[in-house]
Amino acid sequence: MKRKGGMQSQSAPVSAIAARRSRQKLVAASQTSTTDVESFVNEEPPLKKTKTSASERSSSGNSKNRQSLHGGESAEAPASTKVTSKAKRSDEPHAGGTSNEYQSDISDEYDGVETEGTNGEIECGRPFANGPVDFQSFLLSKSRIGRKDVVYRTDNAICIRLKLKTNVGLIGQYDLWVKRGVVSIMGAKLPPSPHLYRIYAPSTHSLPVIKCVSGIEGYAEVEIRSCNNGLSRLRNLSNLYHRIWNTNEPAPGSILQPGRCLSFSILHSSSDDPLKRHLRPLHLDKKWSASIHSLSQRGGFLRVLTCGPKGSGKSTFNKYLLNHLLSPPPSEDNLQHNQHGVAFLDLDPGQPELSPMGQIYLAHLRTPLLGPPFSHPTLNSQSDGHIVRSHYIGASSPKDDPDHYIATAMDLMNRYQELLQSYPQCPLIINYPGWVFGLGLEIAISLVTSLGLTDVVYMSDKGPAEVVEPLIAAASEAGIPVAILPSQPTDFVSRSSAQLRSMQMLSYFHFTQHQGKNGVWSDIPLCQTRPVTVKYSGASRGIFGIMVTGSHHDPDMLRDLLDGAVVGVVAIENLNAIASIDGRNDKTIGVPHFDSDGDLQMEPGVTLNENQSPSLPSSPSHPSPDDDKHPNITHTPRENLPYLFAGNGACYPLDPNLSHCLGQAIIRSINAETQTLDIYTPIPHYSIREALEQGNRLVLVRGQVDNPNWAISEEYFSARAAERRHRRLIAQAKASGVTSDAAARREQTMVSERLRERVRRAGNVPWMRLDEGSGDAKEHSIRQLWRLRKKAYPADSGSGSDRDW
Repeated sequence: MKRKGGMQSQSAPVSAIAARRSRQKLVAASQTSTTDVESFVNEEPPLKKTKTSASERSSSGNSKNRQSLHGGESAEAPASTKVTSKAKRSDEPHAGGTSNEYQSDISDEYDGVETEGTNGEIECGRPFANGPVDFQSFLLSKSRIGRKDVVYRTDNAICIRLKLKTNVGLIGQYDLWVKRGVVSIMGAKLPPSPHLYRIYAPSTHSLPVIKCVSGIEGYAEVEIRSCNNGLSRLRNLSNLYHRIWNTNEPAPGSILQPGRCLSFSILHSSSDDPLKRHLRPLHLDKKWSASIHSLSQRGGFLRVLTCGPKGSGKSTFNKYLLNHLLSPPPSEDNLQHNQHGVAFLDLDPGQPELSPMGQIYLAHLRTPLLGPPFSHPTLNSQSDGHIVRSHYIGASSPKDDPDHYIATAMDLMNRYQELLQSYPQCPLIINYPGWVFGLGLEIAISLVTSLGLTDVVYMSDKGPAEVVEPLIAAASEAGIPVAILPSQPTDFVSRSSAQLRSMQMLSYFHFTQHQGKNGVWSDIPLCQTRPVTVKYSGASRGIFGIMVTGSHHDPDMLRDLLDGAVVGVVAIENLNAIASIDGRNDKTIGVPHFDSDGDLQMEPGVTLNENQSPSLPSSPSHPSPDDDKHPNITHTPRENLPYLFAGNGACYPLDPNLSHCLGQAIIRSINAETQTLDIYTPIPHYSIREALEQGNRLVLVRGQVDNPNWAISEEYFSARAAERRHRRLIAQAKASGVTSDAAARREQTMVSERLRERVRRAGNVPWMRLDEGSGDAKEHSIRQLWRLRKKAYPADSGSGSDRDW
């Protein structure tokens, strides 16, 4: 047995080429370990993985101690630079959107692609080896695409032929043109058409694969085009966008021509990735496929609510179901259904799909969603779809104000009923947040029993029973079937939920989409862009009032609460949307409420799927000169800000039946002399103009969302990116043998000095701190702390004695 075990432990024979490559990798790794601190700046954020056990930590600590005692080479991680915002600190690990701790790679990238850095991935602040434990290779394509599969090539595109039931995996962003056959991607079946589908496949999510499902003579032809809309350049503003796209180095055995700076790469397996990231394909579970096929049979009568714990795959399932409904097999029966689109009711304010954090909305979609949320931070296209109505919750969870949350869900459901009048065969998909315990379960049960659903999907086959049993009981009482599906595996998640929220917010504020055109992103820091100036006082003011959710704040503190904060821009359709001082409108008509014990209270004879909203007394459609004298508005003594507060102790939110959210903005500054606000907002000007022409009044709502720490560090990362680009140009000129005269060298020196000064000034600001130190410094200091250990003692020994400690 020992002989057999020894034979199994031996490594398989390798070729001479493979051995030479292995030696080259070892030499490159040894050279990387000797680089200075500068080469480890701007690295990708740490992976979110399961914590190691105590035994593993102790064994690793003992091995390090043994190495240091024997005087061997130090195995400590090199020092790293972290950018920490002083505005807000968080104890959540890897919360890039809250604590704003960054580790970025100093190596520069080209536009649309990324270059391979000299250093490896950073995991928990330490470089790790891509061994069999840390790195797992996943097959991204069933068969390797060879030269025989290439139909033609161009400078920025390639046309390949796919055999039936074969697939191909890509990373990056590209336009897909189906020329022959039918292919599927992310649940959408795409037939031949002149339409180009924009695909986003970053390493932060599972990679979508293109699969041939049918074709002439068993083949399908697709053209993959390179595209560049500025999304990849957001890495110049935040290291959260570093190393998530393809590199300019071709994968081993790639059919792409070397030297072409394309925005995508074709990979056979995750081991072909030059950056050795944990890539995995986006494949559907068999139970998921069966459930999606069953739900799609209902066609336009589908009303499904998807719920489950956090990280269970609700968004992925909804996206697959949405894409499947938007691309049914071509036939005469479902041709009209495809034209009606799909309604998507997103009730998750923490991680919305088509809006920034803090909003819930109803969207009407006509084309599939083929990318992560930060690739479509908003929707404003008549061809692809639009947001029917949106409400600003002002928090990542509805637990702070469940009454308002239920009221907004009711209003959005009423808007869906109105949408059915124009599109009677439009199905509905409802995405419920991961808050399924306690009060969240009560809200979910109320929605299940009141929204007139046809199906409920719960995304966890492991319970818990205290959630599944009441949910099934409530659905059974309403005659609604419940499908229990397994959760999506979340191993090797490269971005935490807080980091994904920061990426979504950054993408939203740098995104611009004009009517009838594709959206583009800008990599210019917000501090270098021109803000929008809005008057908040006087006859021609643009802001009716400023509201702060939650408890009442002193008017003198309003400026500090607004300066540099994210606010929701809400349009009031009627002044009755503001609750009266005596609290008569503190409870919306027809909305379930919760008592002090958290029990749901539903008024008799009231449901949430009424076709019409409750009628309230109307007010003049246009603002009157007496608006400044509204009883709920208090002007601050110094800045004269219109502080809008209605309630007793806590501020009552605006009535969702009479108000809606236009988008979000960041308040840059408040000018008390000119009575104006300087704000950054990506809201299209025609949306604001349309709201004002309809007689609406604009209110800024300060919620409980995360501070925009990502915006604080944009100038620093932008300065570092400019310095890297300048160094790269100088290095390329030297490598090409171009000799510069004295004047050109002086100019290069002056530019280098200016760029270094810009980096120094961007890092030397009072609201941000650069932490220079090792990634293990914090863990080392924690290990040096004294710990008080308590020994076990009998229960009858009272509180113990000195000898028991």
